[in-house]
Amino acid sequence: MGKTKNAFYAQSGGVTAVINASACGVIETARQHREHIGKVFAGRNGIIGALSEDLIDTGKESKSAIAALRTTPSGAFGSCRYKLKSLEENRAEYQRLIDVFKAHNIGYFFYNGGGDSADTCLKVSQLSRTAGYPIQAIHIPKTVDNDLPITDNCPGFGSVAKYIAVSTREASFDVASMAKTSTKVFILEVMGRHAGWIAAAGGMASDENTPIPIVILFPEVAFDRKRFMALVDQKVKRFGYCSVVVSEGVRSSDGGFLADQGLRDAFGHAQLGGVAPVVAAMVKEDLGLKYHWAVADYLQRSARHIASASDVAHAYATGAAAVEMALAGKNAVMPTIVRLSDKPYRWKVGEASLKRVANKEKMMPRSFISSDGFGITARCRRYLEPLIRGQDYPPYHRNGLPKYVRLKNATVRKKLAESFEV
Repeated sequence: MGKTKNAFYAQSGGVTAVINASACGVIETARQHREHIGKVFAGRNGIIGALSEDLIDTGKESKSAIAALRTTPSGAFGSCRYKLKSLEENRAEYQRLIDVFKAHNIGYFFYNGGGDSADTCLKVSQLSRTAGYPIQAIHIPKTVDNDLPITDNCPGFGSVAKYIAVSTREASFDVASMAKTSTKVFILEVMGRHAGWIAAAGGMASDENTPIPIVILFPEVAFDRKRFMALVDQKVKRFGYCSVVVSEGVRSSDGGFLADQGLRDAFGHAQLGGVAPVVAAMVKEDLGLKYHWAVADYLQRSARHIASASDVAHAYATGAAAVEMALAGKNAVMPTIVRLSDKPYRWKVGEASLKRVANKEKMMPRSFISSDGFGITARCRRYLEPLIRGQDYPPYHRNGLPKYVRLKNATVRKKLAESFEV
């Protein structure tokens, strides 16, 4: 591969409160190995930046600006939902990547995202072999859904879980205050298409010291309207109120999403959203109770102000490890989080082949869901508790708002004459 090659880093899919911490880990670690990694280019808007030769020179950023990424939410370089087709379907895309990589002397490819970006990363590694141009492709895990296999958890999830647990507890205190004469049921819709990890985090709002009547609707458990209503009614009669945490991916007994809008995103996934008002309408119709509902939406995945310290540490460590793996000659792999113990919480960075990661989803084990299907078990609590632990607050301005960095994102001069339409 030669002594010095440049690196390409990009962010993919829905961003998180800590994905920039992974970017920080990549760039800071690469800067410590200038004898092997020359420049670190970032793709503007993910893999689209590579295809369109729209590259950002991170070398134009100061040491302090890159360090500030660790405490800044969302994607500093822009993200995208774009999945490369197979080589047989669109050879031109792959040839374009090789052309761009060659033109900019790029030998390291770091893609930060979920299952679909793991697939993209795997394809790029395979491309390097078939095209005869060496590229070391390392995937950096990121997804609030926590559904990547092999790794104990996914950077981005711990902070969302903390946000949902805290929000569920706080909103429940609010409902409890007003239940005598007003709202009796509060419904919070959270992300999670097929896996109920985020919804499970809502169950952490209730514990021995602060018992709260909570009902959770998981994608893994078919929605049973009659049983759900009976439980809500029982809790309202006993406690005076009830909080419901519902995953956007909840399905009816026939397998259809309760919130399917009939639309598809760029990856071909059903466009979800709006299950909270659907459930709220059922509560009104069946039980006649006053309700309020909310959708956590972008708030849950961008809340850097309440990020978990564990999650920030995981995100930075996997970004740094990706660079070390590339320098060690690894290809088509992903750094993972390996849990060593729960109490005290100890972990290390491991490694997984992308063939075991790409296009695979990790669902919640049935042992994490209570026998009635509406809550979490002690085993689930032991798993979740370390992930939401610890505070890692961003710096704050004197006006009380968090201090987040906006990078220069200086554009790299294009070297290819032809453009490429994405």
